[in-house]
Amino acid sequence: MPHKTFVTHLECSYTGETYEADRVHGLSREGKPLLVRYDLAALGAGLDRETLSARSGGLWKYLELLPVRSEENIISLGEELTPLVDLPDFQAGPGRLMVKDEGRLPTGSFKARGLALAVSMAKELGIKSVAMPTNGNAGAALAAYASRAGIESWVFCPDDTPEINVRETALQGARVWRVNGLINDCGRLVGEGCEEMGWFDFSTLKEPYRIEGKKTMGLELAEQLGWQLPDVILYPTGGGTGLIGMWKAFAELRELGWIGEKLPRMVAVQSSGCAPMVRAFEAGLEHAEPWEDAATVAAGIRVPAAVGDFLILRAVRESGGFAVAVDDERIIEARDRAAADSGFLMCPEGAATLAAYLQEVESGRIRPDESAVLFNCATGLKYPMPSAEERLDCRAALDVEALRGR
Repeated sequence: MPHKTFVTHLECSYTGETYEADRVHGLSREGKPLLVRYDLAALGAGLDRETLSARSGGLWKYLELLPVRSEENIISLGEELTPLVDLPDFQAGPGRLMVKDEGRLPTGSFKARGLALAVSMAKELGIKSVAMPTNGNAGAALAAYASRAGIESWVFCPDDTPEINVRETALQGARVWRVNGLINDCGRLVGEGCEEMGWFDFSTLKEPYRIEGKKTMGLELAEQLGWQLPDVILYPTGGGTGLIGMWKAFAELRELGWIGEKLPRMVAVQSSGCAPMVRAFEAGLEHAEPWEDAATVAAGIRVPAAVGDFLILRAVRESGGFAVAVDDERIIEARDRAAADSGFLMCPEGAATLAAYLQEVESGRIRPDESAVLFNCATGLKYPMPSAEERLDCRAALDVEALRGR
């Protein structure tokens, strides 16, 4: 069923050149991501934030701020609002520390947001076959949503992608191929196969609609906090779609008058083993040079080159934020501490944001009185965990000394 929609056109994120809506588009003529634009004046005249807040559900409650024209094309797996979980054990001072736990979404990660929108739009636009490179969670989300939509999906992932991601992607209907390289090598193979295989390229930011799905993280966050945004947002940054999407969401909310002028400082968190955005930020560059020999325990942020690099850097700089790298050792330490001290099992990429918060409170770039939101982008249950091998013999009397570790 059609509904009132406010999409006006698409726009090149680099040049501002406009493109017609309701047509299949990849990158712009400049080879840059396209952004969806809306008639926000008309939207604001027909919808207020109180009406929106009265609705139940997850990301689809923001339908007027999304590009799907007909509700029959919505592909949903039961997305719900993801919670904000306080981490008082790690709070540096009076400023509140929260984690938005995206691991509660279908397929166990925030990739569900972007792929729900991208696949819904692929259905609306008549696309029959799609392909993408992935470090794991995006491939799983694509497989699930594409299968539900009746769209063929092909997924290419690095050899060392977490095994659970490879298997869930295959089980949910995608054709999965392991590649002896990194995600940029997988992306090159997708590009080479598009014409002959009839694929539409679903690589990060090479189609316009994953940003719109990830944008809903910012919409939810604003609503959850009573339309008062936090001082700082720390986001695990590989391709950066979520950071770009949230910054777009805040701009749209501000234009609607639903939030004030003050926006959060956006912090792009990377691993020291793959930190192209940090290097470019510190050098004052608009684009990031590809990172050589990328390696990190946080596979989801192991992206040597991002097509939206300038959009990530623009959001960080416009917000007064920064880009920061943390060592793998600190990532694992943060994950282990959050689990043992706060009962919160984070994925490595989410733990990177906690490590960065602790590091930057210590450095003084984040003040103890500032409110901060971290993003746990996937359930920690998908990732390798330390072994737990202590055993008891049920045929013998209980060895209390063994229990006490003596």
